[in-house]
Amino acid sequence: MRLTFATEPAYLGRLNEDFIAATQDAVVLLDGAGTPPGVECGCHHGVAWYSHTLGSTLVTSMTQSAGTLGEILADGIKTVAGLHASSCDLTHAGSPSATVVMLRRTGEMLEWLVLADSVLVLDVAGSPEPVVICDDREAQVGARYRTLMDSLPGGSPEHQRAHAQYVETMRRHRNREDGFWVASVDPSAADQAQSGAIPVGEVRAAAVLSDGASRLVDRFELATWRQLLDLLDSSGPGELIDRVRQAERSDLEGRRWPRGKAFDDATAAYVTALGDGW
Repeated sequence: MRLTFATEPAYLGRLNEDFIAATQDAVVLLDGAGTPPGVECGCHHGVAWYSHTLGSTLVTSMTQSAGTLGEILADGIKTVAGLHASSCDLTHAGSPSATVVMLRRTGEMLEWLVLADSVLVLDVAGSPEPVVICDDREAQVGARYRTLMDSLPGGSPEHQRAHAQYVETMRRHRNREDGFWVASVDPSAADQAQSGAIPVGEVRAAAVLSDGASRLVDRFELATWRQLLDLLDSSGPGELIDRVRQAERSDLEGRRWPRGKAFDDATAAYVTALGDGW
């Protein structure tokens, strides 16, 4: 496997709540769900601690366990919950959470799992368009509640209050039927992940993206998924993040692209030579 990646916090000096790690046979990415200022989460460790601790647990287990990716994720969620159950309120609706993308080569198969709105893009031989895997249930639920937030200038006190209220409202739908699912404290969330496997010889390349990196395509619509793969191949993940930042800076108030956060943590990984190096 040949892997290149880049990751960058939304703002310099701020903790990066994304996590990316890889071994010879596995890649894992998590995107921690940020908590706006003044909104409680019931955990004194914070979102970055959660995403980094769960991510480290998963990448270790993926190389040591013969279980399915779903089983590994469920065990990882349970393990991390146990690490702070005695010191934090895990019943709090805002307990730290994260999206998850997992890739693993097992024999001649490439296994994958996607939970929530981080994105996996597979460049499959013989297919003119990439295969894009992302769980958009959070976006579907959020569309009901973001009208006020999206109507206000980004960065304004009014927008900040509306964003905090939006986050509080979305928590009522998190890890519930007819809502959306993320990794947090309930291992059964792993059952809601999308997962599958494909012969490794059929995959030319794979991109693993937090939504802070995928927004170049799925929010800003400044590129197609094929163009994103071509950019990663020619210029690397750092250039992808640079282009996201250029777009964000050009629309700080969110008038062209309404959004909760002007800038977001961004992580992109590009995997090639899957058959040769895995």
